Amino acid sequence: MDIRWLFLKFIKILIFLSLLIPFKGFSQDSEFLKYPQRPITLICPLPAGASTDLALRAIAKEAEKFIGQPIVILNKPGGGHVVGAAAIASAKPDGYTIGYTATTPLLITPFLEKLPYHPLKDFQQIIQFGEVNFGVVVKGDSPFKNFRDILEHARQNPKKVTFGTGGPVSIGRLTIEQIAKKEGVQFTHIPFKGSTETDAALLGGHIHFSASGFIQSQIEAGNTRLLLLFSETKREEYPDIPILKDLGYFFPSPMFINIAAPKGVKREIIKKLEDIFTRAMREPNFIKVMKELKLPIIYRNSDQLSEYIEKCYELFDKLLKELGITK
Repeated sequence: MDIRWLFLKFIKILIFLSLLIPFKGFSQDSEFLKYPQRPITLICPLPAGASTDLALRAIAKEAEKFIGQPIVILNKPGGGHVVGAAAIASAKPDGYTIGYTATTPLLITPFLEKLPYHPLKDFQQIIQFGEVNFGVVVKGDSPFKNFRDILEHARQNPKKVTFGTGGPVSIGRLTIEQIAKKEGVQFTHIPFKGSTETDAALLGGHIHFSASGFIQSQIEAGNTRLLLLFSETKREEYPDIPILKDLGYFFPSPMFINIAAPKGVKREIIKKLEDIFTRAMREPNFIKVMKELKLPIIYRNSDQLSEYIEKCYELFDKLLKELGITK
């Protein structure tokens, strides 16, 4: 066989293979430019009709204008929001399944039980667009007029002041525990099965205050009073209510409303979704719905939110050990 003929054939093969490489890259770029080509599923770990569910529907509706495809809300409640978070983490990383993880499945539950995901490694944060209402609430006829009154009473009556939260370990409890540590006071924690039971106990006079989500209609009716917001940002909806840093508390009390994707989604797709939801946040209809829900619009981009969650994760790991809840 002619050696020169074999050499020329070999060169032709190399040229053919080299042409395939840029073609493949072009194909991938074209696929990204066309994303999304079908509806996107947005998982919500709460029942339909909850305030956060309504906020997600509002931002999804506005995002559809810019993304060119429907965004379908899929409610997966249960397990303290873990069911929904697990569904996001286990989804195919193609950008067609995203969702709201909530705070507890990322920052508390992972320290208490074995989960099918890692809160930092198995999610890619896309955006934070809001914050859940959380704070210290007393009954309407309570003698406590402000949070300082509660602290003063606790100093004079160690362990006599009771507070309720929606579970044995919650953001509300951890926030109060950090305050108690800083102020040198002792409260007695009474856990309930969710905020509904906590509200009932408060209205029934069985606890001095709640450190949980609150019902705006009860506040407007005068049945309860809001004394302190677990927020890191001053709230337009509650201009006269202090936030944590107003009272000298500079630790985080994370109650973010976020959108995340499973690990493995291409960075270009994460960036595209981040840009689209950021644009959706500026839409008048979204702003109107958030005002009606009395939920603040708070923004963190993908990198900022990832850094914030990692910081809170390390803080709560340390705090839970100090409280003897974990080892």
